[in-house]
Amino acid sequence: MGSEMCIRDRLAAERAGVLRLHVRVDEREAAFLALGLAKGSHRLVPVVTTSGTAVANLHPAMLEALHADVPVLAVTADRPARLRGTGANQTTDQREIFPGVPFTDRVDELSGRVQHLNLELDEPLLEPVEWGFEPHGPPDRTTRGEEHGEPHVLDIGPRTVVVAGDDARQPARVLARDARWPLLAEPSSGSRNGEALVTYRQLLVHSPLASRIERVVSLGHATLTRPVARLLARTDVPVVHVGTQATFPVPAGPNVTFVDRVAAGGVDESSWLDEWLADDALATAVVDDLTVGTPYDVARAVNAAVPPGGLLFVGSSSPVRDLDLVARPYPVGGKRLIIANRGLAGIDGVLSSAIGAALGRPSSRAIAYVGDLTFLHGSNGLLIGPGEPRPDLTVVVASDDGGSIFTTLEQGAPDFAASFERVFATPTGADIGTLCRGYGVPHRLVDVAALPAALAEDVAGIRVLEVPVDRTGRRELDARIGASIRAVLDR
Repeated sequence: MGSEMCIRDRLAAERAGVLRLHVRVDEREAAFLALGLAKGSHRLVPVVTTSGTAVANLHPAMLEALHADVPVLAVTADRPARLRGTGANQTTDQREIFPGVPFTDRVDELSGRVQHLNLELDEPLLEPVEWGFEPHGPPDRTTRGEEHGEPHVLDIGPRTVVVAGDDARQPARVLARDARWPLLAEPSSGSRNGEALVTYRQLLVHSPLASRIERVVSLGHATLTRPVARLLARTDVPVVHVGTQATFPVPAGPNVTFVDRVAAGGVDESSWLDEWLADDALATAVVDDLTVGTPYDVARAVNAAVPPGGLLFVGSSSPVRDLDLVARPYPVGGKRLIIANRGLAGIDGVLSSAIGAALGRPSSRAIAYVGDLTFLHGSNGLLIGPGEPRPDLTVVVASDDGGSIFTTLEQGAPDFAASFERVFATPTGADIGTLCRGYGVPHRLVDVAALPAALAEDVAGIRVLEVPVDRTGRRELDARIGASIRAVLDR
């Protein structure tokens, strides 16, 4: 949304083919749409709003963009400065309203990837203007900065593992491949292909190999699992992180080195990688055996349904962790894009982010995989005007009427059973099908067995596949998986 003047400017620019305009009536969802467009296209995307609470509604998406380093520009209309501190309508102090996000009120001072441009507008708000636009080619894709200088070269001596966090991309895989080091890659890393380990988080807890690690190399923003966080927090081994403290998930001690680039100084000819691959194969077989007929089947079906050139946007909480446990690495070169909002890992705005990503990137198939609470929290992302662009997107909702992630955490222990369901599981009893009908979005219930066939269907526009799953027993299943892996790896 934006001032009438800004909207007229953008309509003229859209007619000239300079940009694509997407209009939303919910500013929070507009901001997350911009975030998804930026993640899918790797281009700077502006979101334009009016003043007052409209600006405040951008805050969650701007914080996600800041912490995930996604190029989003908030352009906010403001009242004239003379009205600040008065009771004028829709007037508050919008300057530096987003903590940590660079602020400017001058167009010529724009710089950086995530920024807030606040524009004071005075009457008259409508002026007759004839717009002219010079023809030009498509905009350059925004990158995270040029790579300068020589890489930090890693010697081959220490037994090393490579951690690929969110948005690590292919450099993590290439480093692990070139050096023959185990690759521990999160689903949204962009590195989970080739010889990436499937059950790395279980191996860090249950395999004897974990105690033999002598060095860790980290790329991206690894925040998904506690075992990886504990690994990166170790002070008894050197840790090399490509990035800064902003993308390193624990306070860095003197054993942590921050670098811009890394390269392997040779090839590890020992059996180190082969031992990890062998343990991973054993642990994966255990996981496959114990998770058949459980909610993990949803994640397995979604992972298998992403074709070469496909897009998968995965929600926080259980979906991304379920995917992390069962997702097989994809073949190298398939150009699949698996993304998530992992900057702050919230559940808000995920539908709009997924819609934006699907609009921003041509894909052979686009899928969003979320839980029911994430879907309900961001359902206004489905509020799209009849003339607005819509992607071909399938939204898979693992529907267990609540937050199953807490069942495996401390809060899910039997000691807290009396308060768990109301305070942590937070069931809603909402009818997702009725909600979808209100938004005019096709919806159908699909059981887990029928999900693969449903995901293979041709899609026109946005549709929702709701898969009912049972969240009871997940804590016991998690414990059984861990115990069985520990038993099979005991040597």
